[in-house]
Amino acid sequence: MRSRVRFAGESWKGHESVNWQGAPDAPPHARIAALSPSLQPGERRVVDSILKDRAGTVERTAQELADAVGVGRTTVIRAAQSLGYEGYPQLRVALARELALEGNANEESDGTLAGSLRAGVARFGARLPNTVSALTEDDIAEFLRLLDGADRVLVLANGLSLSLGLDLVLRLNAAGRPAEMLMDAMSQQIAAAQLGAGSVCIVISGSGANRASLDGMRAAKASGASVVAVTSFARSAVADLADLALVVPPINESFQDELIHTSRAAIMLVIEQLIELFIQHRGERGREAQAAALSVLGSGLLE
Repeated sequence: MRSRVRFAGESWKGHESVNWQGAPDAPPHARIAALSPSLQPGERRVVDSILKDRAGTVERTAQELADAVGVGRTTVIRAAQSLGYEGYPQLRVALARELALEGNANEESDGTLAGSLRAGVARFGARLPNTVSALTEDDIAEFLRLLDGADRVLVLANGLSLSLGLDLVLRLNAAGRPAEMLMDAMSQQIAAAQLGAGSVCIVISGSGANRASLDGMRAAKASGASVVAVTSFARSAVADLADLALVVPPINESFQDELIHTSRAAIMLVIEQLIELFIQHRGERGREAQAAALSVLGSGLLE
């Protein structure tokens, strides 16, 4: 079983490219953040230039942008099409719309620490709706189906995604879906190798390139288990290896920004909402499990 909706490969002069397959109303920066690492070098230079000066790009023709970047006009057009637009004019319109919406949402800092904090939170919040722009109905339905029918659920997460794995395990157990997670990379690989058909291995990796997580994924696949990846980039080692990839575009605008200013808040938010959907999906079983969890929590509170 392979993910049906993550990316569409097509050939151009012998090279494989990847096109946007997420929500049609997703803004340009979300598409670029998810796809940039997988684009051809020339296209990547184009989208990097767009991110550096979105307002300037709106005013440029395809030829002007090509001259500024040092590529051919067809590369600019291919970049726009890889992002899911019919052509460069449609990308310019989408950029103008995105900038207008951000202008309404942004809050300027007043120069104080508290003001800078408020402005940062406002910028962050304005982009949160885009975190689900790469997910489709099929993605979510398949995830819920696999999770509900699994004999065992093993969660793998390492590095900066480790806390997200722990959070997912706690939420799944509270929702009546027993799940397990091991902290040691070797123990993870051993457990993954023993899963077998009918089990599900959920891997959380923002970068999509964590070596320990990839080793665990390979062991899980070799055992016959289904592997689900939750990651930030549509074409990454983790997404390519998974049977189902849930791509959550990063809040930061590029792979480099994501490495320097790493944030896992978007993935955490999506995970929380997926568990809420899972509880609804299970109907009465989900409500009973939630009630049992609340009962335990309530008994542990002091007056």
